[in-house]
Formats: sequence, C-alpha cells, structure tokens
Amino acid sequence: MVSLLILAALYFLPAIVGRNKSDATGIFLLNLFLGWTLIGWVAAFIWAISSDRHSVYLHYAPVGPGRFCCQCGAGVAINAHYCVGCGRAV
Repeated sequence: MVSLLILAALYFLPAIVGRNKSDATGIFLLNLFLGWTLIGWVAAFIWAISSDRHSVYLHYAPVGPGRFCCQCGAGVAINAHYCVGCGRAV
C-alpha cells in the first residue's frame, strides 16, 4: 500500500511541483493523460519547473516641475519622505 502511494506521488510529481502555476490545470492534464510515457512525464515536469511569464508594466512619469517616484511615477510633494502611490521612500 505504501509503495503504491509512493509510485502515485512520483507519477504526479510534475502536477505537485506545478500546482501554484498559472498553467496548473494544463500541467495536471498532460501528466494525467501522457505521464505514463516518459516523454509526456518529462514534458510535464519541465513545464512545471519552468518560470511563469509575467507581463511587465512600465509606469511613465510626466515631465514637469516637482518630484516623482522612481518606482511608480506618482507625483510626490517636495517635502514628502514616502510616495503616496506605492509607499516607497523617496
């Protein structure tokens, strides 16, 4: 019984590793249906350990007099110590 649980955990290792990814359902389905083949299991495992691609949003600060936060681009008062938009020290 214990060996069956260990084999099941090894079979679903890609799904376990990739459970917090945005493509967790796809990883699980690939692992479920093609995990019995070595190629399917390796593909699911590589997909599970690869990094998620996140979109990078750029914040542009308007040009003009005054100070702006270097992280979020929000206008900051001259005597302010922290940004109102993101809370970063300026």
